[in-house]
Amino acid sequence: MQAFEDWNQKAKKTFNATSTEEVLTLTEAGSLLGLSKDQMKIYVDKHGLTKMPIKRSVHRYLLLKSEIDRIVG
Repeated sequence: MQAFEDWNQKAKKTFNATSTEEVLTLTEAGSLLGLSKDQMKIYVDKHGLTKMPIKRSVHRYLLLKSEIDRIVG
């Protein structure tokens, strides 16, 4: 039996395997900043963070880990 893999985690794994930039999901980035996923979406738009779009999905995107590290640090 195949283990369930969250769609966002699967997209992140695929993206990281083919890119030199490491990315985080909204949930992961939000947890680093102490925000919920919905609060993180607002934070991204308010602060103009880079959104890495996921193909075939208008509303899903990944965030650059380097930008989140800069904010946390």
